[in-house]
This record gives sequence, C-alpha cells and structure tokens, in this order.
Amino acid sequence: MNHGPVKVGHLEVGHLKVPGATLRHESRGSGPVLLLVPGGAGDAGMFEGMADLLADAGHTVVSYDQRGLSRSPLDPLDPQDPLDPTDPQDGPLGDQSPAVWAEDALAVLDAVSPDEPAYVFGSSSGAIVALALLAARPDRVRRLVAHEPPLVELLADPAPYRAHYAEVRELHRTKGLGAAMARFAQTPDGREPEDTGEAHAELPPSVRPMAARMAANMPVFLEHVLCPFSSSAPDLDGLSAAAGKLVLGVGRESTGQVPLVGPAERIAELTGAATVGFSGGHLGAVTHPEEFAKELLAALTASSR
Repeated sequence: MNHGPVKVGHLEVGHLKVPGATLRHESRGSGPVLLLVPGGAGDAGMFEGMADLLADAGHTVVSYDQRGLSRSPLDPLDPQDPLDPTDPQDGPLGDQSPAVWAEDALAVLDAVSPDEPAYVFGSSSGAIVALALLAARPDRVRRLVAHEPPLVELLADPAPYRAHYAEVRELHRTKGLGAAMARFAQTPDGREPEDTGEAHAELPPSVRPMAARMAANMPVFLEHVLCPFSSSAPDLDGLSAAAGKLVLGVGRESTGQVPLVGPAERIAELTGAATVGFSGGHLGAVTHPEEFAKELLAALTASSR
C-alpha cells in the first residue's frame, strides 16, 4: 500500500510498504514515468541535478531510496517498536539481493504507474537492479538505460575484481571505513586508477544535501551490497529477449575502468543491445547533469524507434 503521498516543495513524496521495508519515493513533473534507480551509497538525491531537466522535458520523474539506505528503513526487529525513519538500519540487515531490490523497483513502478510501462535509468549497482527488473518484467518497461553495471563475473578474468571487493569488505570489518575506502579507490593490483577528476571533484550544490546520508549509507554498501551485487549473474536470456528495450551506458571518461566498462560492453555483445556514450565517468549523472540529462533523453528516444 502506498501511504499518503504529500507535497514537499515541488515534489510529491510517498512511503511504500514492501516486504521487510518501507520505501521513500519522490515524484516531480508530468507525462510518462521515468524511474531513476540510484546506485552505491546514494539515494534519490543523487539525481537532483538532472531530475528537473528531465521533468521539464515531459516526464514524471520518480526516484527512491533503496531499502536499508537513507530514508527507507527496514522493518523493526520488534513488531511493537515503531519504525524510526531517521534510522535506515532499523531492522536486521544481511547481504542484499538484486532480485529483491528489483522487486522493490517494480513495487514503486506499480505505485506510480500502475497501468503503463515506464522508462527506467539505473546507475552502477542501480543499473544491476534495473537489469534484473527488465529481465523479470519486460512488460513494465518501455526502454531502459543501464549505466556501467559493475557485474564483474562477466569479465574474461573476474577473479582479481572479486578478490578486490572481498578485500575491501574485510578491511571495513577489521580496520574501518577509511582503510576500506582507500583500497576501494585503487585497482586490484594496488595502483591508483586513471584520474578522471571525479574522485576529487566537489559535490555539486544540488546533491550536497545527500552527502551526510551517503556517508551514513557507506558501511551498508561496503558490507552488504558491494560483493553480492558485483558477483551476481544477470539473466542474459531474459535480457536478450528484451534487448530491443535495453541500452547500455558507458561514460566517456571511464576509459580503463575495466569493472565498470567491461560488463556493459559484454552485456551488449551477448544480448545485441545498444551501447551509448555519456558525459563524464561513473558519476556522470552527478558531475555533468545537464549534458547527461540530454543524452539520457536522446538514448531513450532513439531506442524506442
């Protein structure tokens, strides 16, 4: 059940009960629904820089906070204890599943667009969720852009990346967030990756309100999302059947980022789906919102012809 969407500024904010959690979602604009699925430790605020531009182009732009992150708390351990929306880890949190998060995305779509399929964009681990949604329910998707899904098992040699992410998780457990993030920023063999400027760029003003929430989410991402999502296997048969609705996005500044670019290219190769270049690198939607929004609209339009 969708619990009472309310107007907050120019947004409509709702809270949707799903099995095990309550999802906060937000909408703006009018027209065909475009669902934006955030990745990593981000939430709906990740898309603040481009959401109004997409809405002005004739879309009802919808995003949400993933379960256990930011303002989408898990169910409490004690049924008699009310949910605390300030504590996203209100209930038990184990390793997360792309399939479950895809069911959450479907629930949001069913709440905001019950009668019509929607456009969908997913970024990073959000792209993994979007791909799972498309493979499971292609009838609910018009066109979908998956931007740099880090599905490392699709690489010719996934072992170094699998081991790298496992090491990052273990460092988080044993030495804390700082050590884990420092290692996460490196390549598997310990080198600093090619500098695209994203790692050192200041957050644009539009997404700065998300910064504190993102910092609070990072332990959840490192412990419960990074490894199970990156090591998951996409439904290639399902994606092949829906390839006409699928576009794989790759950042023009992501050259050399093997675990980000390689899986997108491999999915396109295996399914016959299209690939499109986008401004910026892995965080192009955040760092280049105006250009990225235009390119996203073009990709959705081109893939529907």
